[in-house]
Amino acid sequence: MFIQTEETPNPQTLKFLPEKLVLDSASGVRSLEFKKNQDASNCPLAKSLLFVEGIEGVFFSSDYIAITKHENFDWYSLKPAILGLLMEHFINGLPLYNGNVAAESEELDPIVKQIREIIDTRVRPSVAMDGGDITFESFQDGIVYLKLQGACSGCPSSSATLKSGIENMLKYYVPEVQEVRQYD
Repeated sequence: MFIQTEETPNPQTLKFLPEKLVLDSASGVRSLEFKKNQDASNCPLAKSLLFVEGIEGVFFSSDYIAITKHENFDWYSLKPAILGLLMEHFINGLPLYNGNVAAESEELDPIVKQIREIIDTRVRPSVAMDGGDITFESFQDGIVYLKLQGACSGCPSSSATLKSGIENMLKYYVPEVQEVRQYD
């Protein structure tokens, strides 16, 4: 099995692209993210990866895994352990997640529906190319709250992307939007 790697705009995050489906979106879940010291007991692969010293976060999308390392570690020493764990997982055909994963619920508010559609069709594909994801959290009093995941979480250019790119686009298409903020 061959697993390709790609750099992301975040120097602490690297994308790993296996030749197989990583996360099946048929469940309604588009991505999963786990951070160091977070309960990953239902995701054995994330638990194994986070056990490796130097790995701070794991992000799963449909066709890639973005792994974030601590700044004091280098990819040269981490990659062999990561690739070994990924190969073992995929060669053995193990499930990514044990149990049920909560899917996003359907939204009835037409403004929220429009915001979600813009995020899903115009923003998420380009963010995914950089090894991350962006998810809608809420819309309150004209403010859209978005959660940055994977390579986007902690990326030096993420706040500029959020304000300059995404905020301007949402304001243009949805006049009710006054501001975009990162959800913590």
